[in-house]
Amino acid sequence: MKKKLSNQFLGNFFVIFFIMILDIVLAFVLLSYASGLISDSLIKNKFPASAIIKDDYRQIDISAVVENGGGIQVVDKEYRVVYSRGLDTIGKDRLTAEEFTTFLTESPKKPYHYDILYNPKGEFWLIVTFPTSIRLDFSLVYNKDAPASDFMRSGLVIALVVFAYLLILALFAFIYSRITAASITVPLQKLCDGTRLLREGDYSVRVDLRLKNEFAQLQDTFNDMASRIEHEISLRKKSEEDRKKLILDISHDLKNPMSSIQGYTELLMEKSGMTEKERNEYLEIILNNSKKTNKLLNELFELSQMDSPEFSLKLNKTDICEYIRQVCGDLVPQLEREGFLYEFDISEESIFLMLDTDRFGRIFQNLANNTLQYNPQGTLVSVRLTVENNQAVIDFSDDGIGVPAHLADNIFMPFIRVDDFRNSKTGGSGLGLSIAKKIAEAHGGDLTLHPKQDRGSTFRIRIPII
Repeated sequence: MKKKLSNQFLGNFFVIFFIMILDIVLAFVLLSYASGLISDSLIKNKFPASAIIKDDYRQIDISAVVENGGGIQVVDKEYRVVYSRGLDTIGKDRLTAEEFTTFLTESPKKPYHYDILYNPKGEFWLIVTFPTSIRLDFSLVYNKDAPASDFMRSGLVIALVVFAYLLILALFAFIYSRITAASITVPLQKLCDGTRLLREGDYSVRVDLRLKNEFAQLQDTFNDMASRIEHEISLRKKSEEDRKKLILDISHDLKNPMSSIQGYTELLMEKSGMTEKERNEYLEIILNNSKKTNKLLNELFELSQMDSPEFSLKLNKTDICEYIRQVCGDLVPQLEREGFLYEFDISEESIFLMLDTDRFGRIFQNLANNTLQYNPQGTLVSVRLTVENNQAVIDFSDDGIGVPAHLADNIFMPFIRVDDFRNSKTGGSGLGLSIAKKIAEAHGGDLTLHPKQDRGSTFRIRIPII
């Protein structure tokens, strides 16, 4: 691609090169044509020396020349200025032969137009002078009577000059085309290399062109795309790891109670002479494990249901303050039975939210179960309701053992428990906080953890106010 694009630039510049040559030729043609158009209107062409010269220079009419800013000088054969009127660029009354010769040869270089004519009868030179407005001196003279050798030498020099000029112009066009092509092909090559690495699976690749033109925008777009792909791949890998972990956790949590149910059922079927007390103990174990399994399956179903596109809430306008007071009242008997302390700070004013009261109650139920399972008796549980940034902020706090730092970031993921060994006696299914967070998010809010520095933790619920 690089070679092809650079050659295309080279071809384009050579096209421009030939156009420039044609343009130069056309410019000279137009200048010659323009010179012919204005030649008759110029003062110097209206009063040439041939039109006013007389054998007796004293009879020459100089009035028109002087009135138009010109001048007339007459130089005799002794190189004396015998007559001068108007503009005088000679500045002397007498010239030497060398000075007069110099004047004749250098007059085309001066900013004046000189029309010099010799009168053989009167033996004098008539010099008509006008200031030059603009002059472009270029002429190509060809005389067929010139010697062949001179013609060949002059023609060869002109041809060499033209060839050198065209060669230099072509070299500049070539160099400039390569520089221009490189300014495009080099960034493109870097972007192609980055794209190739991206295609091969290196999602950490980034491109740094160090430019501030449109390529910089393309660079930013590429890097943003690579960053998004890397992030999506990372999320996909994490999702796959979470899925595998979820399957292992489900298998682990179902294996123990199911094995227990199977074992005690076989024992009841095979063991004879069993007392009524033993039978009831075995049946109670089977029942408890069945309840635990059923609870886990129900929570898994509820969690997957909330991830379904068909999931929706039954929202009603609700006074959150009155609702929280009722929820806290329902928690009091359970907290007192487990030996927990409690305090509630709920505003007496009415604050209305759109709530699915059945679903929203699960948040407090799960938070309370989580607190009761992991904290000792005497733990203080507090519920506080405030308003902040047009949101109802509900803090469910305790001064218990808190959440370990290594679990704080993942506490709302399924099957995350405070006890690392997944103790069935001290911990629940590990789904309660995941369900609570999804319910809060479904209401347009959020559930977050705010660990305390001294002890305990605070779960903060935010729900927008209508």
